[in-house]
Amino acid sequence: MSPAREAAASEDATFSEVRLRGRLSGATRVELPSGDEAVAFRIVVDRPSRQRGPAGRVRVDALECVAWTAAARRRLLAWDDGDVVEVEGWLQRRFWKSGSAPASRTEVVVRDVRRAA
Repeated sequence: MSPAREAAASEDATFSEVRLRGRLSGATRVELPSGDEAVAFRIVVDRPSRQRGPAGRVRVDALECVAWTAAARRRLLAWDDGDVVEVEGWLQRRFWKSGSAPASRTEVVVRDVRRAA
């Protein structure tokens, strides 16, 4: 590895960056006990064609996302289920207790969202 590449790699040794394009599903406003607001939603993406199911059926993944910024929340709530959107953000895993059992969820935290052209 060249010294320039090695330096660049060490600067970005670890990071989380996600870019998704898929169908919007279930955008819901969430108000936390703190008063903060978010919009939770799923983005539905098709799996690659080599992972098709029986009789060539398309398989999908529904990925959990959350938007915290006012602009992203407004956009998401104005759009319809099924609209094709592009999401940029990062992965985050949250932990909490559900009763006495620990629980967690991995989700995409949205930095930017736009409707695909």
